[in-house]
Amino acid sequence: QVQLVESGGGLVQPGGSLRLSCAASGRIFSINVMGWYRQHPGKQRELVARITTSGSTNYADSVKGRFTISRDNAKNTVYLQMNSLKPEDTAVYYCNAYILLGTPGDYWGQGTQVTVSS
Repeated sequence: QVQLVESGGGLVQPGGSLRLSCAASGRIFSINVMGWYRQHPGKQRELVARITTSGSTNYADSVKGRFTISRDNAKNTVYLQMNSLKPEDTAVYYCNAYILLGTPGDYWGQGTQVTVSS
């Protein structure tokens, strides 16, 4: 099995920054895609950003230019640097790992709350 543990959420003022981290552990050969999703209250989970093993990225339009996703393949860790945060970024953020080899599956972290408020 594969476990994902997120950290870095919290309360921040509008315009501020936060950095989320997610470390994967377990029987892992490589993680094909790592990503961050978020869920607003009463809404469906949505993609924020994702990154492949080779470093290709894509972002939701709402976060382009403000958020940056990166990963450390040696540590099976993905990061999300969030700048210029807005109140509408308030949500629970979930880490995701999509694995094809070894222990294939679509894995999720437990979620971390990000609150942007003055």
